[in-house]
Amino acid sequence: MLDVGGPHRIYWEQSGNPKGLPVVFVHGGPGAGTAPAYRRFFDPARYRIVLFDQRGAGRSLPEAELIDNTTAHLVSDMEALRRHLRLERWVVFGGSWGSTLALAYGQAHPERCIAFVLRGIFLFTDDEVAWFVGHSHGTQVPAATGMGRFFPEAHRAFRSFIPAGEQNDLLMAYYRRLIDPSPLVHRPAAAAWCAYENACSRLIPAAGRGGDNDQYYTGALAMARIEAHYMVNHGFLGPDQLINNMQVLARHPAVIVQGRYDMVCPIAAADRLARAWPGAQYRVVADAGHSSMEPGIRAALVKATEDFKHLS
Repeated sequence: MLDVGGPHRIYWEQSGNPKGLPVVFVHGGPGAGTAPAYRRFFDPARYRIVLFDQRGAGRSLPEAELIDNTTAHLVSDMEALRRHLRLERWVVFGGSWGSTLALAYGQAHPERCIAFVLRGIFLFTDDEVAWFVGHSHGTQVPAATGMGRFFPEAHRAFRSFIPAGEQNDLLMAYYRRLIDPSPLVHRPAAAAWCAYENACSRLIPAAGRGGDNDQYYTGALAMARIEAHYMVNHGFLGPDQLINNMQVLARHPAVIVQGRYDMVCPIAAADRLARAWPGAQYRVVADAGHSSMEPGIRAALVKATEDFKHLS
């Protein structure tokens, strides 16, 4: 655990070769946390693998805490962890929200980054947030928009959790419930939020995910509450901030991996990033959605880390 100020202590771990090429895994969400399986994207004989849970996520404490939880704080935490581990530079690996934070970190500290492997690109524009949440336009039986057009039954359940009178702004309706101190209010809201996202994350849905058991809920609260917190605050980024600052990383090696049918982070954002990053290799996986654990995405990410493991 690393004390990063205020109420926050972040969990971190290392695996692989202590003398290997350092790589930091930047998880998604925000709020999703890390898992042991994420070590498997990297050859342990060649990489010094650093995983950490961002503020409020995973094993970091306090759980689901929003105080002092912004993009700038998370960038600062990554630098604090790098210094704590006495690493000069590292490869930065991130997917979904992890790609957002990886870019924000890289643009703040380009001299500390060897290369980037990014997946399921999310630039945190208002359009991307609107796509995720969907609009309801204040009608009694609103039509799904954005992601909900492809997963209407999942969006219907997501929308129906909120009373009809509040359905004109689903994001704020969920946010109010997720920050409510009562578990009777925030717990079912978190479960409904995460069920919607999970239903839309794979080209072929995974069986057996979901349910309101305690283990599922523990992750769901941090995921839903922190995601909504960042969405309400526009990712704590300026309009098009990440694209506008890409010249800072123009010379850094990068691989962008994107599922063609990613419904959580549609391919338009990855295409836009690839056009703004001339040196990046852009690899579209034709038969994949959003999840890093889909076979095609997983293979492309491993290939990227294999390609980079001889860097220094």
